[in-house]
Amino acid sequence: MDEKKLIGRRIKELRKSKGLSQEQLAEKAETSQNYLSRMERGTENLTLDMLIKLANALEVEMWEMFDFGHEVSHKELKENIQGFAKTADEDKLRLALKIIRAVSR
Repeated sequence: MDEKKLIGRRIKELRKSKGLSQEQLAEKAETSQNYLSRMERGTENLTLDMLIKLANALEVEMWEMFDFGHEVSHKELKENIQGFAKTADEDKLRLALKIIRAVSR
């Protein structure tokens, strides 16, 4: 998927998780609702300044704007876990197993 669309979907996801309308977020980020709508659809190029404003308005860290882990396919998830298992040391593997067991209960 196109990166602009991923970022737009993530902004929309964060906005909704905070219970904000487009109008409310646009006001907090000092931009127009139309511009925010275009950003969320992935048709607008965002500036660093706008990303900073959005992160502040959403009260999230900047990295959270680029957290697309939930967007990967089943195949990619398996590949990532296999790659981790191949390179992780014993302590990290034990911790990962504890987490997996806790989540799967």
